[in-house]
Amino acid sequence: MATLRNAALEAWMKEHGYSSNSLADAVNSAVGDLTGRVGGLDGSSVRDWKAGRVRWPKSATRVALEKVTGLPAVALGFVPRGRAPLSAPAASQEDPVKRRSFITAGTAVAAVAAAPALAAPRRIGTSDIERLQQRFTEIIASDHRHGGQLGIEQEAAALADEALALQNSGSASQRVRAYVYGCAAAFRSSAMWAAIDGRRYKDAMVHMREAQELAELAADPAIKFRIWSHAGTLYRHMGRPVEAIAANDVARNLAITRRDPMFACLGHARQAACHGLAGDPTAVQRALGFAQDALERADQQLLRPAWMTAVRNGAELETLALAAYLSLGKFEQAESHAHRSLALLHPRMQRDRALNTARLAHAQLGQEDIEPAVTTAMSIPPGVVARHPRVTRTIGEFGTRLQTAAPSSSLTCAWNEYARASLWNAA
Repeated sequence: MATLRNAALEAWMKEHGYSSNSLADAVNSAVGDLTGRVGGLDGSSVRDWKAGRVRWPKSATRVALEKVTGLPAVALGFVPRGRAPLSAPAASQEDPVKRRSFITAGTAVAAVAAAPALAAPRRIGTSDIERLQQRFTEIIASDHRHGGQLGIEQEAAALADEALALQNSGSASQRVRAYVYGCAAAFRSSAMWAAIDGRRYKDAMVHMREAQELAELAADPAIKFRIWSHAGTLYRHMGRPVEAIAANDVARNLAITRRDPMFACLGHARQAACHGLAGDPTAVQRALGFAQDALERADQQLLRPAWMTAVRNGAELETLALAAYLSLGKFEQAESHAHRSLALLHPRMQRDRALNTARLAHAQLGQEDIEPAVTTAMSIPPGVVARHPRVTRTIGEFGTRLQTAAPSSSLTCAWNEYARASLWNAA
């Protein structure tokens, strides 16, 4: 499909006397002011912008360009990722409330971007930060209930753009600007997680790179940890254990894991899941031991980000131990961790509860306990199975394994009839 030239950027450059090379130099200098490291653009980079081959520059470059021009990127003809309207089938599956929320977020971005350049300057302050943090808390809650939905991914990405647009709406202290970049990084990391959870791995990689750049601008160690830890999870779900371990090592080596053992607990637990995928039982046991020790040392009274909730009471540690032992084929240990995770998970964490119940069914089937396994799998509400891509896949794999393990069993026949009548119709 032919690309559309960026006429708005070309017009601005002509009006202000910029060539492709001179604009690249100016943006490189602005990147240096923002990050401490001069950018690497050249004239061909700007020509790609003008030709429409690059429709949405990376975060640091985009912020620097906005600083040079004094205009938001959308006013320069750039188009944010994920702004294309959903196709009719995808839209019909989304909760109308979530669609309205996404539309509201997108409208907010457009309103800030379209503000007249001559409008009275405003001061960006703590109330703006509190509003963004509240939206982030809502995204986390939505993920716990719905997980993996395209609407959540798009809403989080739109809120990241809203946070960046806020940077251009007025003056602010350096501390407040860092907080705003931190909010943008947090939203982009949630978009990344929603894409991972929905098995949209290519999109997750795009969000990951954006989030990493924003986290550098924010210099926020907690959000850096979240992004690199999610990167490890992304590679693990893609079946790439070496890269998963390497990414998770970056998270585990951040200073925040030494200051707060709760972060160290999560880092070790996620590393255990990576070692499970790599088939290393000794490393799994060692990592889980480190995670348990860290959890016991952690101060439960410290305030932490909303996304750390399941780590505090040990639910996430049990969940990741379950994943690790399932990967190793150690089904008795996996079942034990599954029961403990389900006892600890908060009721609102519907996606995690359904996923761990499906994993429990796998662990029971692995021990040839067919009747309990089928009963466990059938206990997951069909609507929940249909709504969460990872749950859908895990239950589908359960049916395949059940057919292999007991092809002539009446329980297998009962499961197949149930799946056809209830699960896949709901999907």
